Amino acid sequence: MASLLAWLRLLRIPNHATAAADVLAGFLIASRARDIGPLPTAFWWALGASLALYAAGMVLNDVFDEELDRRERPERPLPSGAIAVGTAAAVGRGLLTVGSLCACLAAFGSGHPAVALVGAALTAAVWAYDRHAKGTALGPTVMGACRSLNWLLGMTTAGGPAAPSDWLIPLGMGLYAGGITLYARDEAGRSRAGTLAIATLAMLAGLSIAGGSTWLLAAAGEGAAWLRSGRLVPWLLLWAVLTLSILFRNLLGILDPASGRVQQAVGNAIMSMITLAAVLVLPACGEAWAIVVLLLLVPFLLGRQLVSAT
Repeated sequence: MASLLAWLRLLRIPNHATAAADVLAGFLIASRARDIGPLPTAFWWALGASLALYAAGMVLNDVFDEELDRRERPERPLPSGAIAVGTAAAVGRGLLTVGSLCACLAAFGSGHPAVALVGAALTAAVWAYDRHAKGTALGPTVMGACRSLNWLLGMTTAGGPAAPSDWLIPLGMGLYAGGITLYARDEAGRSRAGTLAIATLAMLAGLSIAGGSTWLLAAAGEGAAWLRSGRLVPWLLLWAVLTLSILFRNLLGILDPASGRVQQAVGNAIMSMITLAAVLVLPACGEAWAIVVLLLLVPFLLGRQLVSAT
């Protein structure tokens, strides 16, 4: 049990639900799914690619940070000796291979070669972030690209994105994720309020861009019956409330940039990715699919009872 818990901590297992939410929401929005039903095999390969590459990123993150963690987080699985560094490195590289292979199978199954290209780009971005970009000024940008590509993994499996509104979602959610990464940069110690403020503005910009997708969807007279029945204004209000609830936690961290406060804001922002994905699905696909995406909060919250999400 101790060994299993160490691996769950190394993988940040609750966060995998956010990766699944990206791919599921991206697939549903690009395919304009309406009725609840079984999803095609190609989607499941894309989901497998996303989860494997996300897991690889978590493992390799700690492999390359092992020396730093010995000083700042000695209780983590690698510096504590609960998991051997060599074993973790081999598992991380193996997961990158599995993720790339699953993306190719999703491309073959869906008939859309772009899926394989997105999978290759996501694999490269995960490696580049962990190995080279993480401690540099480019780190948040590369992490944001990982999140954008994860959305595109689902979208391209469905043959999209086709409409201009679809492109705003991976762009906005990538910027949001980059902002979270910048906000979390010094979470192990005391953060700088100025950096936290810039990160919060980036998150706000990302959420504004992603929210604009529904505006364009309504302007084009598209979307689910829920949106076409005149519910654009209530949806915008819901999006605004979610945005404010996320950024309020950020504001508390800016006012008191202690480690605990910042980690709470980061954890809340990560968890909110699932809720945000569900709310983006609502106007494009309707209430039923939005609820399905929202149910991914269950494994996230259960996993968080075992290990930290940050």
